Amino acid sequence: MKILKFGGTSVGSVENLHKVKDILISDNGQKIVVCSAMSGVTDQLVKLVAYIKLKDAEAITRNLHKLESKHLDVIDVLIDDIALRNDLKDGVSSMITEMLELSNQEYSEALNATVLTFGETLLTYIFSGFLNATNVSNKLLSAKDFMYVDNTDNPNIAKVSKKLTKIINTNPANIYITQGFVCKDHLNQISTLKRGGSDYTATIIGAALNAHEIQIWTDINGLHNNDPRYVEGTNPISHLTYNEAAELAYFGAKILHPQTVSPVVNKDIPVLLKNTFDPEAPGTVISNKTYRKGLKAISAKDGITAIKIKSNRMLMAHGYLRRIFEVFDNYHTSIDMITTSEIAISLTIDDTTYIDEIVKEIEGYAEVTVEQNHTIICVVGESVINDKNSHKLFEILNYIPVRMISYGGSNNNISILVETKDKIPTLRFLNEKLFLTHQEPVL
Repeated sequence: MKILKFGGTSVGSVENLHKVKDILISDNGQKIVVCSAMSGVTDQLVKLVAYIKLKDAEAITRNLHKLESKHLDVIDVLIDDIALRNDLKDGVSSMITEMLELSNQEYSEALNATVLTFGETLLTYIFSGFLNATNVSNKLLSAKDFMYVDNTDNPNIAKVSKKLTKIINTNPANIYITQGFVCKDHLNQISTLKRGGSDYTATIIGAALNAHEIQIWTDINGLHNNDPRYVEGTNPISHLTYNEAAELAYFGAKILHPQTVSPVVNKDIPVLLKNTFDPEAPGTVISNKTYRKGLKAISAKDGITAIKIKSNRMLMAHGYLRRIFEVFDNYHTSIDMITTSEIAISLTIDDTTYIDEIVKEIEGYAEVTVEQNHTIICVVGESVINDKNSHKLFEILNYIPVRMISYGGSNNNISILVETKDKIPTLRFLNEKLFLTHQEPVL
């Protein structure tokens, strides 16, 4: 059994859906295909939820008409058989009507999640019908029937395995189509795995079924050693360990959801990152095996807020750090980086939902300074500090004002904090110094 996940760009057009079909039929093995919504659809659904909150009936109708037209247009071009085409279009229209009925309800988090999952539902319904129309036999599965994750940070793999295995055993097929992103929570309500969560869906399913391998299909030849959107001359990495991939994903590598590899680490199921538009390219293999130690890649995480907490009197007092951390814990706010000096603690967060409450509470016993619009730049590789070139990283201090430097929490990364306006120059500097042969950086 293989698990293949295709992202929004991969399923974003009629031409691309044909490419995905060709990839599926190139391998005769049994597989589960996890699909995202078509590119741009989830953004449309986010807008729809906003209109529901505002009770803007006109905007809701306009949004749903646009959404329906987008999918009906795809069916018109994709399906030659008139009867099947009309059946699929009727099915899409029924889903749009269902969303219209939902839009009359009062807003709630459950309603929000339900609306957002329609993108994947629409796409997989159309894609399954397209495969059937082209004589590629498949079974369409609803993720709502088996993706009972309970806790998204620690999904109940055994529960998913029990439900999904039963469904597969009673519905034998060579190809199964299902939705990414969609799940049920501990209250048995429709929920989501957050934006980009289809990767996570694929690895949860892979772990639940002890899959042979998991393939994540995107629009790039694997994970690159730097961000190709901002840096020229980047290269795909042939192999990464689970730890390296997890660090890169958490610290901003867009090709992977941050939690992607966690379900499969202990099962040693390889994860392949492949390019839908260049399927012969080798891509990146993520596994437990270390092929090479040292510097591998750089990633950047935006939206970071730096917080400095200063107190001459209490910093070194017993229990003081615990008191600080408890404030963040009470407000369910994770800390990314932390450094300490004799009189101050500096730390970073990426979720500012409760920043006012956190600051107010800490100001009762310390001076607090908050600085927004920062970026964490993370240099990743197994035993990165032992790489003979890693010292070049610190030459950045001659060019860019660095707010924080962190190493030691993991042997796999060195992180620095810079203002977001300095992100691109920093990425380019590090690419020159760590991966290219030039002696002087290009800023």
